[in-house]
Amino acid sequence: MKEAKKQGGLNAEIQSRIGHQLRAMYDDVVRQGVPDRFAELIRKLDVPEATPQLGNAGDKNDGGE
Repeated sequence: MKEAKKQGGLNAEIQSRIGHQLRAMYDDVVRQGVPDRFAELIRKLDVPEATPQLGNAGDKNDGGE
């Protein structure tokens, strides 16, 4: 005898409800904005450094002395 396979997944109504709830939660997070300390870190990362650090990696401590 062959057993009937159960169909997995969610119906369209359930998917729609989950989508509405996720959008509501996401909108709330977006409205909170970026904390000042994160915005300041991002600003610092956007500013190019005056002296490039490339090539200086082995100068300070090469482990040989």
